[in-house]
Amino acid sequence: MYTPRHNLIQDEAVIRKMVAAVRTAWFVTADADGIPQATFLPIIWRENAVVMHVARANRHWRNLAPGSPALLIVTGPDAYISPSWYEQKRIDGRVVPTWDYTAVHLIGTATVHEDPEWLRTAVTELTDAHETGREHPWAVSDAPADHIDFELSGIVGIEVTVTRIEGKAKLNQNYPAADRRGAVDGLAREPFPDALVVAEQIAATLQD
Repeated sequence: MYTPRHNLIQDEAVIRKMVAAVRTAWFVTADADGIPQATFLPIIWRENAVVMHVARANRHWRNLAPGSPALLIVTGPDAYISPSWYEQKRIDGRVVPTWDYTAVHLIGTATVHEDPEWLRTAVTELTDAHETGREHPWAVSDAPADHIDFELSGIVGIEVTVTRIEGKAKLNQNYPAADRRGAVDGLAREPFPDALVVAEQIAATLQD
């Protein structure tokens, strides 16, 4: 991922927090012919492994040789930044649009898991992560055992051993403070949900 120094996120704890907040990733690999394949999946990142599962009918997993290179793309909020919001626009007009966003790339190797107990553990962990805090949390054990067994037979587990982590936050950090304040004010008036989150992220750079 192209990441200028001012956009680089180096704190792994911050990156892990970003991934935990997004909770999903694009799982990208290439088949034997070099043709890329991608599947959007909920994920759990624990220590140096990312755990997920795909439908058995999804042929993506069948093209994974042991240790296949893999890329997980985790995308945070993003928003268009209008140059009309910049103070510099009023000074000399020498500005152009840009797009602000946050993203994490997790690079590593993929392993396929078909063992029912591995799958049960992974599915239970994923479910618990998303059900915790709800008024009436659902648990895997709430369903009949034979139904869970049937559902597990229809999925395949994938584990990515992470060997490289890349974090990026493109939030106008290389712009003057006045322009960033203008972007925050402009985003606050946008109708898109991500715009408000990006506005908060840019505002945080003004406090650093």
